[in-house]
Amino acid sequence: MVIETSGARKTAVARATIQEGNGRIRINGVPVEIFEPELARLKLLEPITLAGERVSKVDINVRTRGGGVIGQAEAARTAISRALIEFFKDQDLEKIYKEYDRTLLVNDVRKKLPKKPGGKGARKKRQKSYR
Repeated sequence: MVIETSGARKTAVARATIQEGNGRIRINGVPVEIFEPELARLKLLEPITLAGERVSKVDINVRTRGGGVIGQAEAARTAISRALIEFFKDQDLEKIYKEYDRTLLVNDVRKKLPKKPGGKGARKKRQKSYR
């Protein structure tokens, strides 16, 4: 049985494929054990750590596109969490994820505000002088 799920964060999108195997986890073809930077790796490992021993029975392959490293990691962790819940059909695991962090199951929809005229960014404006 093969299951595909997706997750998103800012402009990053991740697609996770899960199937029976022996515990291999790859992110864009790189084993998760050597995935860099370390902060992104730790983000990715959160749903795997919470799932416990179940993960040793499945292979997970994640493909990410767009955004930055942390955005991709957060999108990937959402995709992995959804895939594990769908594969094992386990409501207890879903409850564990929701109690730990809701963004493990629900995409974080916050995006960067677009730049507006009259300033350098979305909010910053050129200062007016009244002299």
